[in-house]
Amino acid sequence: MKKIAQLSASFALALGAATAGAQDEVRCSMCEEWNRPAAPFNIVGNTWYVGTAGLSAVLVTGPQGHVLIDGALPQSAPLIRKNIESLGFRMQDIKFILNSHPHFDHAGAIAELQRASGATVVASPAAAQVLREGTPGADDPQYDPNERFTIPKVAEVKEIADGKSVTVGPLRLNVVYTPGHTPGGTSWTWQSCEQGKCVDVVYADSLTPVSAEGFYYSGDGARPDISARFRKSIERIGKLKCDVLIAAHPSFSDLFGKAAAKTADSNPFIDPEGCRKLAASSSRNLEARLQREREEKAQTASR
Repeated sequence: MKKIAQLSASFALALGAATAGAQDEVRCSMCEEWNRPAAPFNIVGNTWYVGTAGLSAVLVTGPQGHVLIDGALPQSAPLIRKNIESLGFRMQDIKFILNSHPHFDHAGAIAELQRASGATVVASPAAAQVLREGTPGADDPQYDPNERFTIPKVAEVKEIADGKSVTVGPLRLNVVYTPGHTPGGTSWTWQSCEQGKCVDVVYADSLTPVSAEGFYYSGDGARPDISARFRKSIERIGKLKCDVLIAAHPSFSDLFGKAAAKTADSNPFIDPEGCRKLAASSSRNLEARLQREREEKAQTASR
């Protein structure tokens, strides 16, 4: 799980550099790498990876319509659409688009993908507000009033309560609130079946404690302490029924390594310890972050 800490640091650098470029495009230090094309592949059963080289997007297919999770960067829309259609699926058959959290690197293309498919966009209330407004609020750890990143606005977003489900025929995807990385962060669970065997799949939202400069997860005079809420989110992921883990950044769950190793007789995506290992690593990262915050506060108080 060292890759998680390394990507967290890289994302923190990209965060401060994110700027609006041409229409429906965001530029950042990591954006070119994140947006490299990647061939789509099957994860298990009716679950397909359709994202880019650095940002996950997943298509869950069914006989009465499909569900897409996440949209990567604004400029990722044509890559995601190409991947979906190259697998033989139609954009018009996507009935719902779900979101993990509404940052430019996971929700940027949702507006364009919604227009292409006519799908209903679904998010938690806090995330839905950001999708509608096109920019995060001051309660987001990565909010910076001087460098506010934007995404194309999504006019209509259906809000979903914690523990509820989105259904399309036999498909049922369940929402699990996992705030911390963002106030409205969500993870999603469902079952995929093949050869008569069904497995529990988890699309885990980002659990990395990265932020704009000056933000404290442990709170300060202007903001509340949200560390307990973040810990709870990490614990929830660790306790989920989880045979297959898909992370919002593919490197967090080694999706491409597993895809390369997959054979007709062996599916390395199936790992019942995946969510537990992600939670353990995320917990260590959060506690290390909180320790740094305590040290910074102590130094400030001693001056």
